[in-house]
Amino acid sequence: MTQTLFPGQGFAAFLFDMDGTLLSSIAAAERVWTAWAQRHGLDVASFLPTIHGVRSVETIRRLALPGVDPEAEALAITRAEMADVEGVVPIQGAAGFLASIPPQRHAIVTSAPRALALRRLQAAGLAPPRLLIAAEDVTHGKPAPECFLLAAGRLGFPAANCLVFEDAPAGIAAADAAAAAVVVVTATHPHPIATRHVTIPDYRGLSVVIRPGGVLELHADE
Repeated sequence: MTQTLFPGQGFAAFLFDMDGTLLSSIAAAERVWTAWAQRHGLDVASFLPTIHGVRSVETIRRLALPGVDPEAEALAITRAEMADVEGVVPIQGAAGFLASIPPQRHAIVTSAPRALALRRLQAAGLAPPRLLIAAEDVTHGKPAPECFLLAAGRLGFPAANCLVFEDAPAGIAAADAAAAAVVVVTATHPHPIATRHVTIPDYRGLSVVIRPGGVLELHADE
C-alpha cells in the first residue's frame, strides 16, 4: 500500500537538484574546497558549510578576497572537481525513481557547471536527463528562483505546478521563491533538519502515479 505525500495535490513536473539530492559528492567537493580554502588562509571548518547548494563563483565572490578573480578561481575549482569524483555515489533509489518519471516531465536543476554535472552523474551511474539546467544557464544562482523558473518554463509548465526535490537551504529558498512545492531529501544531512516541507530520507519506497491528464502524484510506501 502507498499513500500520497501531498494529499489532494498533483504536479506537472518534478525538478531535481543534483548534489545531495540525487547523488552524494560531499567527500569529493570538500576535498577540493578544503585545499582551496587552505591556500587562501580561510578557516576550513567555518567555510565548508557555505559551499553547498550555490554556484562556485558566487561562493568565491561572497568572500571578496583581495586580488582574487572569482571567475578564474571558479573555473579552477571546476577543473579540480572534475578530476576528483572518488566517492561520488547515487542517493539510494534515485536511479529507479528517475527512470519511472516520463522524460519530458522532469529536469535536473543544479548549481554545478554543466560539464561537472555530467561528470558526476556518470560517476554515480545516473543517466543524464533530457533537460539539465546548470550554473552557466542562469545569471543569478540559488537562492534566486531563476533556475527553477527556467527549468519549468522549458518543460512547458509554471513553476507553481512543479515539485522540487532539494537538500540545501539555498535551493529550498529558490524553490520557495519560485512558488513551487518542495520535498527535502535528507540522505546527506548529518543532523535532522528543521523545515516546514515534506522530508524523505531517500527514494526507496517512492513511486509516481500518473493520473488522468498526466498529473503526477508522489506516493510512498506506508
